[in-house]
Amino acid sequence: MTPLVATAVLIAAVTHAGWNAIAHHIKDQLLSFTLISGGGALIGAVAACFVPLPAAAAWPYLILSAALHVGYMALLMRSFTLGDFGQMYPIARGTAPLVVTVLAALLVDELPDGLQLTGVAVACAGLMGLALWGIRGTGGRPPWPAILAALATGLAIAGYTVVDGVGVRASGTPLGYIAWLMLVQGLAIPAYTLHRRRTALAAQLRPHAARGLLGAALSVSAYALVLWAQTRAPLAPVAALRESSIIVGAAIGALLFKERFGAPRIAAAGLMVVGIGLMLHMG
Repeated sequence: MTPLVATAVLIAAVTHAGWNAIAHHIKDQLLSFTLISGGGALIGAVAACFVPLPAAAAWPYLILSAALHVGYMALLMRSFTLGDFGQMYPIARGTAPLVVTVLAALLVDELPDGLQLTGVAVACAGLMGLALWGIRGTGGRPPWPAILAALATGLAIAGYTVVDGVGVRASGTPLGYIAWLMLVQGLAIPAYTLHRRRTALAAQLRPHAARGLLGAALSVSAYALVLWAQTRAPLAPVAALRESSIIVGAAIGALLFKERFGAPRIAAAGLMVVGIGLMLHMG
Protein backbone atom coordinates (compact mmCIF):
# COMPACT_ATOMS: atom_id res chain seq x y z
CA MET A 1 0.00 0.00 0.00
CA THR A 2 1.62 3.25 -1.15
CA PRO A 3 1.34 6.50 0.83
CA LEU A 4 -1.00 7.91 -1.85
CA VAL A 5 -3.37 4.96 -1.55
CA ALA A 6 -3.24 5.09 2.25
CA THR A 7 -4.02 8.82 2.21
CA ALA A 8 -6.99 8.28 -0.12
CA VAL A 9 -8.38 5.56 2.17
CA LEU A 10 -7.94 7.73 5.27
CA ILE A 11 -9.77 10.62 3.57
CA ALA A 12 -12.51 8.16 2.66
CA ALA A 13 -12.69 7.04 6.30
CA VAL A 14 -13.26 10.57 7.59
CA THR A 15 -15.77 11.29 4.83
CA HIS A 16 -17.61 8.04 5.54
CA ALA A 17 -17.98 8.81 9.24
CA GLY A 18 -19.31 12.24 8.27
CA TRP A 19 -22.12 10.96 6.08
CA ASN A 20 -23.08 8.33 8.65
CA ALA A 21 -23.31 11.04 11.31
CA ILE A 22 -25.59 13.07 9.03
CA ALA A 23 -27.72 9.97 8.44
CA HIS A 24 -28.02 9.34 12.18
CA HIS A 25 -28.75 12.99 12.97
CA ILE A 26 -31.91 13.01 10.83
CA LYS A 27 -34.30 11.30 13.23
CA ASP A 28 -36.61 9.84 10.59
CA GLN A 29 -34.20 7.22 9.30
CA LEU A 30 -36.29 6.33 6.25
CA LEU A 31 -36.23 9.95 5.08
CA SER A 32 -32.52 10.19 5.87
CA PHE A 33 -31.53 7.20 3.77
CA THR A 34 -33.98 8.16 1.03
CA LEU A 35 -32.14 11.46 0.59
CA ILE A 36 -28.69 9.87 0.77
CA SER A 37 -29.55 7.01 -1.60
CA GLY A 38 -31.56 9.19 -3.97
CA GLY A 39 -28.86 11.86 -4.00
CA GLY A 40 -26.27 9.18 -4.75
CA ALA A 41 -28.39 7.91 -7.63
CA LEU A 42 -28.65 11.44 -9.01
CA ILE A 43 -24.89 11.96 -8.77
CA GLY A 44 -24.34 8.58 -10.41
CA ALA A 45 -26.74 9.40 -13.25
CA VAL A 46 -24.96 12.67 -14.01
CA ALA A 47 -21.49 11.11 -13.76
CA ALA A 48 -22.51 8.18 -16.00
CA CYS A 49 -22.96 10.63 -18.87
CA PHE A 50 -19.28 11.59 -18.76
CA VAL A 51 -17.38 8.43 -17.83
CA PRO A 52 -16.79 5.15 -19.73
CA LEU A 53 -19.25 2.30 -19.38
CA PRO A 54 -17.90 -0.56 -17.22
CA ALA A 55 -16.77 -3.65 -19.13
CA ALA A 56 -19.32 -6.43 -19.54
CA ALA A 57 -17.40 -8.70 -17.14
CA ALA A 58 -18.00 -6.24 -14.29
CA TRP A 59 -21.81 -6.08 -14.50
CA PRO A 60 -22.63 -9.29 -12.54
CA TYR A 61 -20.50 -7.97 -9.70
CA LEU A 62 -22.06 -4.52 -9.96
CA ILE A 63 -25.61 -5.91 -9.76
CA LEU A 64 -24.75 -8.18 -6.82
CA SER A 65 -23.02 -5.29 -5.07
CA ALA A 66 -26.08 -3.07 -5.57
CA ALA A 67 -28.25 -5.70 -3.86
CA LEU A 68 -25.78 -5.99 -0.98
CA HIS A 69 -25.66 -2.19 -0.62
CA VAL A 70 -29.46 -2.00 -0.36
CA GLY A 71 -29.37 -4.66 2.38
CA TYR A 72 -26.54 -2.78 4.08
CA MET A 73 -28.54 0.46 4.06
CA ALA A 74 -31.62 -1.27 5.50
CA LEU A 75 -29.57 -2.90 8.28
CA LEU A 76 -27.73 0.34 9.03
CA MET A 77 -31.05 2.16 9.34
CA ARG A 78 -32.22 -0.49 11.78
CA SER A 79 -29.08 -0.34 13.92
CA PHE A 80 -29.16 3.48 14.05
CA THR A 81 -32.82 3.35 15.10
CA LEU A 82 -32.13 0.88 17.92
CA GLY A 83 -28.76 2.03 19.29
CA ASP A 84 -26.31 4.90 19.85
CA PHE A 85 -24.27 6.13 16.90
CA GLY A 86 -20.98 5.88 18.82
CA GLN A 87 -21.61 2.17 19.49
CA MET A 88 -23.50 0.90 16.43
CA TYR A 89 -21.21 2.53 13.87
CA PRO A 90 -18.05 0.93 15.34
CA ILE A 91 -19.65 -2.51 15.62
CA ALA A 92 -20.87 -2.37 12.02
CA ARG A 93 -17.52 -1.21 10.68
CA GLY A 94 -15.35 -3.26 13.03
CA THR A 95 -16.69 -6.65 11.98
CA ALA A 96 -15.87 -6.12 8.31
CA PRO A 97 -12.02 -6.23 8.06
CA LEU A 98 -11.54 -9.73 9.45
CA VAL A 99 -14.35 -11.09 7.28
CA VAL A 100 -12.84 -9.36 4.23
CA THR A 101 -9.44 -10.88 5.03
CA VAL A 102 -10.95 -14.37 5.07
CA LEU A 103 -13.05 -13.81 1.93
CA ALA A 104 -10.16 -12.25 0.01
CA ALA A 105 -7.97 -15.26 0.87
CA LEU A 106 -10.66 -17.75 -0.14
CA LEU A 107 -12.12 -16.04 -3.22
CA VAL A 108 -9.44 -13.76 -4.65
CA ASP A 109 -6.32 -15.69 -3.58
CA GLU A 110 -4.96 -12.67 -1.67
CA LEU A 111 -3.15 -14.48 1.14
CA PRO A 112 -2.00 -12.15 3.94
CA ASP A 113 1.63 -12.28 5.03
CA GLY A 114 2.59 -12.24 8.70
CA LEU A 115 2.93 -8.47 9.02
CA GLN A 116 -0.31 -7.76 7.22
CA LEU A 117 -2.18 -10.33 9.29
CA THR A 118 -0.75 -8.91 12.51
CA GLY A 119 -1.71 -5.39 11.49
CA VAL A 120 -5.25 -6.40 10.57
CA ALA A 121 -5.65 -8.35 13.82
CA VAL A 122 -4.34 -5.53 16.02
CA ALA A 123 -6.45 -2.95 14.19
CA CYS A 124 -9.54 -5.10 14.55
CA ALA A 125 -8.86 -5.59 18.25
CA GLY A 126 -8.80 -1.83 18.63
CA LEU A 127 -11.92 -1.46 16.54
CA MET A 128 -13.88 -3.97 18.58
CA GLY A 129 -12.64 -2.37 21.80
CA LEU A 130 -14.04 0.93 20.57
CA ALA A 131 -17.25 -0.84 19.64
CA LEU A 132 -17.93 -2.93 22.72
CA TRP A 133 -16.74 -0.76 25.61
CA GLY A 134 -19.63 0.49 27.70
CA ILE A 135 -22.51 -1.14 25.83
CA ARG A 136 -25.58 -0.95 28.02
CA GLY A 137 -29.23 -1.47 27.29
CA THR A 138 -32.37 -1.33 29.34
CA GLY A 139 -31.98 -2.95 32.76
CA GLY A 140 -28.17 -2.95 32.40
CA ARG A 141 -28.29 -5.57 29.65
CA PRO A 142 -26.66 -5.11 26.22
CA PRO A 143 -29.16 -4.04 23.53
CA TRP A 144 -28.94 -7.30 21.61
CA PRO A 145 -31.34 -6.42 18.75
CA ALA A 146 -29.24 -3.34 17.99
CA ILE A 147 -25.97 -5.29 18.27
CA LEU A 148 -27.22 -8.05 15.98
CA ALA A 149 -28.38 -5.48 13.41
CA ALA A 150 -24.95 -3.82 13.54
CA LEU A 151 -23.15 -7.16 13.19
CA ALA A 152 -25.32 -8.06 10.19
CA THR A 153 -24.46 -4.65 8.74
CA GLY A 154 -20.78 -5.54 9.08
CA LEU A 155 -21.29 -8.79 7.20
CA ALA A 156 -23.01 -6.88 4.39
CA ILE A 157 -20.07 -4.44 4.30
CA ALA A 158 -17.63 -7.33 4.01
CA GLY A 159 -19.69 -8.87 1.22
CA TYR A 160 -19.88 -5.79 -0.97
CA THR A 161 -16.24 -4.90 -0.27
CA VAL A 162 -15.03 -8.18 -1.77
CA VAL A 163 -17.57 -8.13 -4.62
CA ASP A 164 -16.63 -4.57 -5.55
CA GLY A 165 -12.92 -5.31 -5.20
CA VAL A 166 -13.29 -7.91 -7.95
CA GLY A 167 -15.84 -5.96 -9.98
CA VAL A 168 -13.96 -2.67 -10.14
CA ARG A 169 -10.83 -4.46 -11.31
CA ALA A 170 -12.83 -6.13 -14.09
CA SER A 171 -14.57 -2.88 -15.07
CA GLY A 172 -11.59 -1.09 -16.61
CA THR A 173 -12.98 2.19 -15.22
CA PRO A 174 -13.30 2.85 -11.48
CA LEU A 175 -15.23 6.07 -12.20
CA GLY A 176 -17.66 4.27 -14.50
CA TYR A 177 -18.13 1.48 -11.97
CA ILE A 178 -18.92 3.83 -9.05
CA ALA A 179 -21.25 5.95 -11.20
CA TRP A 180 -23.36 3.00 -12.30
CA LEU A 181 -23.24 1.37 -8.86
CA MET A 182 -24.61 4.53 -7.23
CA LEU A 183 -27.28 4.82 -9.91
CA VAL A 184 -28.47 1.21 -9.68
CA GLN A 185 -28.39 0.77 -5.91
CA GLY A 186 -29.62 4.28 -5.12
CA LEU A 187 -33.13 3.82 -6.54
CA ALA A 188 -34.43 1.06 -4.25
CA ILE A 189 -34.90 2.94 -0.96
CA PRO A 190 -36.47 6.08 -2.55
CA ALA A 191 -38.89 3.82 -4.45
CA TYR A 192 -39.85 2.04 -1.22
CA THR A 193 -40.26 5.34 0.64
CA LEU A 194 -42.45 6.75 -2.14
CA HIS A 195 -44.64 3.65 -1.88
CA ARG A 196 -44.94 4.09 1.90
CA ARG A 197 -45.30 7.88 2.20
CA ARG A 198 -46.90 8.73 -1.17
CA THR A 199 -48.08 12.34 -1.51
CA ALA A 200 -46.73 13.37 1.90
CA LEU A 201 -43.15 12.51 0.93
CA ALA A 202 -42.14 15.80 -0.71
CA ALA A 203 -43.19 17.88 2.29
CA GLN A 204 -41.43 15.48 4.68
CA LEU A 205 -38.18 15.56 2.70
CA ARG A 206 -37.98 19.34 2.29
CA PRO A 207 -36.68 20.27 5.80
CA HIS A 208 -33.88 17.70 5.56
CA ALA A 209 -32.98 18.05 1.88
CA ALA A 210 -29.76 20.08 2.24
CA ARG A 211 -28.25 17.82 4.91
CA GLY A 212 -29.36 14.65 3.15
CA LEU A 213 -27.89 15.68 -0.19
CA LEU A 214 -24.63 16.67 1.53
CA GLY A 215 -24.60 13.18 3.02
CA ALA A 216 -25.11 11.74 -0.46
CA ALA A 217 -22.14 13.68 -1.86
CA LEU A 218 -19.93 12.54 1.03
CA SER A 219 -21.09 8.94 0.59
CA VAL A 220 -20.29 8.84 -3.12
CA SER A 221 -16.91 10.52 -2.59
CA ALA A 222 -15.94 8.14 0.21
CA TYR A 223 -16.74 5.00 -1.73
CA ALA A 224 -15.21 6.26 -4.97
CA LEU A 225 -11.91 6.72 -3.11
CA VAL A 226 -12.16 3.21 -1.65
CA LEU A 227 -12.91 1.63 -5.04
CA TRP A 228 -9.95 3.41 -6.60
CA ALA A 229 -7.75 2.17 -3.73
CA GLN A 230 -8.94 -1.39 -4.32
CA THR A 231 -7.50 -1.23 -7.83
CA ARG A 232 -4.09 -0.27 -6.38
CA ALA A 233 -3.78 -2.42 -3.22
CA PRO A 234 -4.97 -5.76 -1.74
CA LEU A 235 -8.52 -5.82 -0.39
CA ALA A 236 -7.82 -6.75 3.25
CA PRO A 237 -5.53 -3.84 4.23
CA VAL A 238 -7.74 -1.36 2.35
CA ALA A 239 -10.77 -2.65 4.26
CA ALA A 240 -8.97 -2.49 7.61
CA LEU A 241 -7.50 0.97 7.04
CA ARG A 242 -10.88 2.29 5.90
CA GLU A 243 -12.31 1.30 9.27
CA SER A 244 -10.19 3.95 10.96
CA SER A 245 -13.42 5.87 10.39
CA ILE A 246 -14.47 4.28 13.69
CA ILE A 247 -12.13 6.65 15.55
CA VAL A 248 -13.84 9.59 13.84
CA GLY A 249 -17.25 8.05 14.49
CA ALA A 250 -16.52 7.58 18.20
CA ALA A 251 -15.36 11.21 18.44
CA ILE A 252 -18.51 12.41 16.64
CA GLY A 253 -20.64 10.33 19.01
CA ALA A 254 -18.95 11.92 22.02
CA LEU A 255 -18.87 15.53 20.76
CA LEU A 256 -21.99 15.85 18.65
CA PHE A 257 -24.35 13.29 20.17
CA LYS A 258 -22.99 13.57 23.76
CA GLU A 259 -22.21 9.84 24.00
CA ARG A 260 -19.47 8.53 26.34
CA PHE A 261 -15.90 8.12 25.13
CA GLY A 262 -13.51 7.68 28.07
CA ALA A 263 -10.11 6.11 28.71
CA PRO A 264 -10.93 2.57 27.50
CA ARG A 265 -11.92 3.88 24.08
CA ILE A 266 -8.77 6.02 23.95
CA ALA A 267 -6.71 2.86 24.61
CA ALA A 268 -8.64 1.01 21.91
CA ALA A 269 -7.97 3.87 19.49
CA GLY A 270 -4.26 3.49 20.29
CA LEU A 271 -4.43 -0.18 19.26
CA MET A 272 -6.06 0.95 16.03
CA VAL A 273 -3.16 3.32 15.31
CA VAL A 274 -0.61 0.54 15.94
CA GLY A 275 -2.47 -1.77 13.55
CA ILE A 276 -2.57 0.91 10.85
CA GLY A 277 1.17 1.45 11.29
CA LEU A 278 1.85 -2.24 10.72
CA MET A 279 -0.29 -2.28 7.60
CA LEU A 280 1.38 0.80 6.15
CA HIS A 281 4.84 -0.80 6.49
CA MET A 282 3.90 -3.78 4.36
CA GLY A 283 6.00 -4.51 1.32
